[in-house]
Amino acid sequence: MMALKVSRIKKDPLHQKIEIINWAILALLIMVSMASMPVAFTLGVLLGGLVSIVNFYWIYRSLQGVFSHSTGTAKFLVMSRYYIRLAVIAVVLFFVVTNNHVDVRGVFLGLSVVIVNLLLTTLVVTLLKKNCLEEVK
Repeated sequence: MMALKVSRIKKDPLHQKIEIINWAILALLIMVSMASMPVAFTLGVLLGGLVSIVNFYWIYRSLQGVFSHSTGTAKFLVMSRYYIRLAVIAVVLFFVVTNNHVDVRGVFLGLSVVIVNLLLTTLVVTLLKKNCLEEVK
């Protein structure tokens, strides 16, 4: 059996900031939830946030592997890893949601951590660009 070797590509500084902000947003949501919501909701936020952040990291690793292979192999890798990731996340979310110890609304809030971060980062980066600010004037 042939092992796939993934070369280490240095992370972009923006990607590193996004990863750090993901954890910061999750921590903030958990702290606010702990102060104002039931434990089941907070646990849902934690589990949903962890699934979201792990999925983001998993996508990064998959794409890193794709760019280190030839085109024919890359398409197969992308599709196979996509379906594996989808199946794993579906199973994890199934057990999280069907377990009566977590609030489903908290899980959905936790799952939104990466999306909120990407939207805010895109908005901030766009607004901070010199050309964009000149167009607004």
